[in-house]
Amino acid sequence: MSAVSDRPPVTRHLPSGESLRDRLPVFPWDKLEPYKATAAAHRDGIVDLSVGTPVDPVPALIQKALIDAADSPGYPTVWGTPELRDAITGWVERRLGARGVTHRHVLPIVGSKELVAWLPTQLGLGPGDRVAYPRLAYPTYEVGARLARAGYEVYDDPTDLDPQGLKLLWLNSPSNPTGQVLAKDELTRIVAWAREHGVLVFSDECYLELGWEADPVSVLHPDVNGGSYEGIVSVHSLSKRSNLAGYRAAFLAGDPAVLAPLLEIRKHGGMMTSATTQAAAAAALGDDTHVREQRERYAARRTVLREALLAHGFRIEHSEASLYLWATRDESCWSTVAHLAELGILVAPGDFYGEAGEKFVRVALTATDERVAAAVRRLTA
Repeated sequence: MSAVSDRPPVTRHLPSGESLRDRLPVFPWDKLEPYKATAAAHRDGIVDLSVGTPVDPVPALIQKALIDAADSPGYPTVWGTPELRDAITGWVERRLGARGVTHRHVLPIVGSKELVAWLPTQLGLGPGDRVAYPRLAYPTYEVGARLARAGYEVYDDPTDLDPQGLKLLWLNSPSNPTGQVLAKDELTRIVAWAREHGVLVFSDECYLELGWEADPVSVLHPDVNGGSYEGIVSVHSLSKRSNLAGYRAAFLAGDPAVLAPLLEIRKHGGMMTSATTQAAAAAALGDDTHVREQRERYAARRTVLREALLAHGFRIEHSEASLYLWATRDESCWSTVAHLAELGILVAPGDFYGEAGEKFVRVALTATDERVAAAVRRLTA
């Protein structure tokens, strides 16, 4: 875990009376458009390593499951089909080492970003409540707090936070953007602290299948939670592991006392995954072969991109897991973005993920082998 900062935590609250849109920051990706235009003007075309969107084909067995479920004229259920819930509970026990997981312990969601953005609102948080997330983090954690008009703050070590009024603690391991992995003993310590202080933990584990130099562990593992799911929920997505970003397939697993009211709220709100996506997700969770094959693709791309970035003068920190390389030339992230754009390579500036990323860029592994090879040639020319 990162060393504890000597900066005091700052909790931000938003004024009342503003519109929903007024609560939100400027959409960060719009700032990249001029650099994208520069990169696109390269004679050999752009290599877009900015957004972590899958580019490889959806595995055939998943496509078949989707097609076979195409004749679905009725409304799907928010809780999902029994087959989907069986697939989720089976995967959670098989892959994460969880024990005693029943249908009450799981809940399908419409992609993980939707959940992150609306969770504080669905939990009933508001002014006077606080949400905390890592100092370098996915921007939607902050967006979710803003939408609920709750306070929000960042941390290096969550156990240094003031637990008074802290209603939601986000963990993210493997991390987006850094690829940092929290060790089992760290997770165990944090979960114990949160329980002691009555703080609800949501652990974003969407990159858990993509560990390279570390083996990520879930908060659902009994070594972490002592065999109890009280006060903890993990978030999982099929977007990265199965190339299903276009399907919007994800799920929650953990404390039934937390999931039951969320299910009721989501029923009222019509937050249901389509019947075809539910069938596809069940097929995806029941097959491990396609996940291994996709891992091999990303591992190969990671190896050559890492070597090329190092040869070009970059330093890479963390990046022991996930779909990104967290790289720096010890200069403003926007200077690095501009430099790489001149080479026809588009990356994400680190300050999208917090002020602590101001000298880093996030380099995604999500480009075709041909485009990755083009980036490597340009970086090593």
